[in-house]
Amino acid sequence: MHCRTLLCPMLILGVGALAYAQQKPKINYSPPERVSPASGPEMFRAYCAVCHGIDGKGTGPAAPALKKEPADLTQLSKNNGGKFPAVRVAGVIEGADVVFSHGSRDMPVWGAVFRSMGDDWMVVRLRVTNLATHVESLQER
Repeated sequence: MHCRTLLCPMLILGVGALAYAQQKPKINYSPPERVSPASGPEMFRAYCAVCHGIDGKGTGPAAPALKKEPADLTQLSKNNGGKFPAVRVAGVIEGADVVFSHGSRDMPVWGAVFRSMGDDWMVVRLRVTNLATHVESLQER
């Protein structure tokens, strides 16, 4: 009888711990780091890799906390008939193109973020272009 009395609270505690361990991780938001707009790879590491991963495959450390799995950026050309969709990628980065299949947008609207950092439109454009160019360099051939 004593064993049964202890077993029930231990089972409840174990199930509670398991449920807690299976909760989705939460993303902590912080102000963007100021990174040179001239370096696409450096900006990618600072702004994109947390979700998309350094390799661009969508396996960054924040990916499990998102509602939708981040895109595998290495497959954009392959999924676009072998041609890199540069204009569309730049539009998604800047926030002009909304990806409706994503539902609500987890990905920041980087154009607005860059402007909030005090960048004028030419620097925002440079940042977006250099990020898109770096994403193009990640394409698997």
